[in-house]
Amino acid sequence: MSKLWGGRFSKQTADLVRKFNDSIGFDIRLYNEDIDGSIAWANGLVGAGVLTSDEANQIIDGLEKVRVEISEGSFELAAGDEDVHTAVERRMTELVGPVGGKLHTGRSRNDQVSTDFRLWTKRACAAVIAEINNVQQAIIEHAEAHHDIPMPGYTHLQHAQPVTWSHWLMSYFWPLARDAKRFAQVAESVDELPLGSAAFAGTAFPVDREALADALGFAGVTQNSLDGVSNRDFAVDFLYAGTLLGMHLSRLAEQIILFSSTEFSFVVIDDAYSTGSSIMPQKKNPDTMELTRGKSGRLLGNLTGLLATIKGLPSTYDKDLQEDKEPVFDSYDNLLIILPVMAGALRTLKIRPDKMAAQLEPGLLATDLADYLVKKGMPFREAHHVIGQVVQAGEDKNIPITDLTLHDLKEISVLFDDDVLDAFSVEGALKARNVAGGTGPTAVRQQIEQAKSLLD
Repeated sequence: MSKLWGGRFSKQTADLVRKFNDSIGFDIRLYNEDIDGSIAWANGLVGAGVLTSDEANQIIDGLEKVRVEISEGSFELAAGDEDVHTAVERRMTELVGPVGGKLHTGRSRNDQVSTDFRLWTKRACAAVIAEINNVQQAIIEHAEAHHDIPMPGYTHLQHAQPVTWSHWLMSYFWPLARDAKRFAQVAESVDELPLGSAAFAGTAFPVDREALADALGFAGVTQNSLDGVSNRDFAVDFLYAGTLLGMHLSRLAEQIILFSSTEFSFVVIDDAYSTGSSIMPQKKNPDTMELTRGKSGRLLGNLTGLLATIKGLPSTYDKDLQEDKEPVFDSYDNLLIILPVMAGALRTLKIRPDKMAAQLEPGLLATDLADYLVKKGMPFREAHHVIGQVVQAGEDKNIPITDLTLHDLKEISVLFDDDVLDAFSVEGALKARNVAGGTGPTAVRQQIEQAKSLLD
């Protein structure tokens, strides 16, 4: 058997067209899913009266032998193996004889590939979620180890207010939690079995599709055979979830790159996660972080590419859909490198509290000074304006606002009193923000415990 079709053709496929048409180079990785689906289909054909139990057992035995050959690397492709389905069925038939030709009764590669791809995607989602959880665990471990370290917080990349390192780092835990949830939703959306849809009109044999779904671990079956073979929403959903995950990792990577620069020196990336320069001996480059940032564009490209491919397709299956797997495989493969690298980089990341402390300049406490006036009864908008005058007074005198005397402050507002010094404290500013989700030490401890509970 050279291929699964060809009886009505008077010419062989041109070699160049064969190369253009074949997908075996990338879809061979679906062999486990293809064999699982074929075993379930063989058993379904027994229930439909197409195969005897003995015939099904022969076919299943042959399929399991093919699985072993492929997994061990002894499987040899033949000239007619245009895709994984052809290759598996061809080799199985070689092993068991003519009875192997009965396996494809009532099904098409259209519902076969959709089933394989859905099975693979379900398993891929579980693998990605596990790696996301690994990064989240690394974040928790690092945040706990450096819980109360103060650092400047930034908006517009300008000094804003003091926060703690642990609070800053935990701000990347929650986007990852949403990413994990998105992949769980992808796994849920893909959890319908298309097998039995055949080419597009449904199988002509009384196969119990619900039993097939149970055998393959699907929650249910697709409700329309045309949609069953053409639906690739799950592939787009997977790529979208991967794109957002890549974006979140890219933002974290960019911040670590920035914080590891000489200008900041807040963190030191471990040598194991850095590279050097071919010409400058002193250089230590954050290449792992830069690649993480760069690969986010690749993940986005995979998503937009598949969307462009399927946006104008007519009803049911079209060969364009062969282009669905490579971007998904590529995104999956890259995520399963990016995520463990990020987890390792975080676990070995060293922080430099002295460098962070050196940047805790008095201007970071301006908002706390405004809050001081509010607590004295001044409306916030007026307090905001008054503290602007305080900042200007410090600039006029070329001194930090913490060096302004009480007399200087009283000339701006009579509400300033001896207790104003309490507002000029980073520790006090942090403790004042123990509201749920805030940067206060107690709030951050609660946040970390909540994060642990989420992972558990």
